[in-house]
Amino acid sequence: SARYFKLPSEVSSAGLGEPVITLEKVHLPVHYEDTQNSNPSVAWDFNLLSLDGYSPETGWVRIDTSKLASVHTSSFEKRRSVQRRASHSKKARRVLSKYSKRERNRARKHQLEIARVIQSLCGSVGLEELSKQGMYTRSRIWNRRISRSDWRSITRILEGRMGEAGVKELDPYGSSSYCSRCGWHNRDLNGADIFVCGGCGLRINRQLNAAINLYMRLRFGYKEKWVGGRKYIKLRMEGASQKAWWDAVVLPSLVGGCVLTGAERSDPDEPVRSLYDAVKPKLCYAYDRYADAYLRIPT
Repeated sequence: SARYFKLPSEVSSAGLGEPVITLEKVHLPVHYEDTQNSNPSVAWDFNLLSLDGYSPETGWVRIDTSKLASVHTSSFEKRRSVQRRASHSKKARRVLSKYSKRERNRARKHQLEIARVIQSLCGSVGLEELSKQGMYTRSRIWNRRISRSDWRSITRILEGRMGEAGVKELDPYGSSSYCSRCGWHNRDLNGADIFVCGGCGLRINRQLNAAINLYMRLRFGYKEKWVGGRKYIKLRMEGASQKAWWDAVVLPSLVGGCVLTGAERSDPDEPVRSLYDAVKPKLCYAYDRYADAYLRIPT
């Protein structure tokens, strides 16, 4: 049929139906997916105890992964109690192998459930391309937390289910330290939960700010720049400025619509100064031990 009928690029020959021939015309039914009803693209920020996602359609989404972290912590304590004897005792080695296998199976169950929740919410996903090697410090406790993280495992599961086209890995550099509204760089975060912008006055949850930055990189694209030996991420935005787009798209999705109070604004940045106190996750998922699954919980 491709010899006689020129098809649009987004339609494959597998979606063709039986032709209907009339006196004047030949009608060729074509089936294609309706992209308007598909789930939105969501960018996710990986953290030690949660996954925070954002898109204008869904708002702020949080998946509590503290139960997954506790699986590794409890298994580590059990393994440590028999690890010293494993080199001298066959029984201790068998017990150690049993604990390690049990940890992998339990962690795998949580990883599959988290991937299921993400897949149910998203049409395509943007994930941080994290490297653990650059995160290790001199702190033994911190290094253990990083080594137990399951970011790569969840990414591989999503790639297997959604394909490489449905999963895009994004450069995480500066996602937490750059202001998603004006691009100002906060060099003094030091693990703070609140991101405070010295440029536009934005006060917002640090993890939400990172998720918004990642979404903008997923939507608009970006390029890396090196200036004076330092790396910068520049968005490929065209038309409206970053601040104007943020106020028109991001702000209504966080506060649920109109943000005007009827009073005269003292300055254009007034609505964003107290977002940290006003904005909570619109969707929150956590592990339910009775259902043995990650379910939505009230926020």
